[in-house]
Amino acid sequence: MENESEAVLALNPVTFRYKKKLDPERVLHFGLIAEEVEKVNPDLVLRGEEGKVMTVRYEAVNAILLNEFLKEANLHHS
Repeated sequence: MENESEAVLALNPVTFRYKKKLDPERVLHFGLIAEEVEKVNPDLVLRGEEGKVMTVRYEAVNAILLNEFLKEANLHHS
């Protein structure tokens, strides 16, 4: 998971609101832009039937982030 961990450090978290048509309340969301994530690691996105990037695989991102956290924790406890 070493290469994946290094790549995830290049991700850029963002805040955004969906268009009113999709979310009438326009709730503030926190996340990643799938097209940017694809450039960092294509395995971290899901594609639609036509191959278009649809969404981020947050469960995979979370696992990689946990790996980075554990590496840091081990450095500080050594």
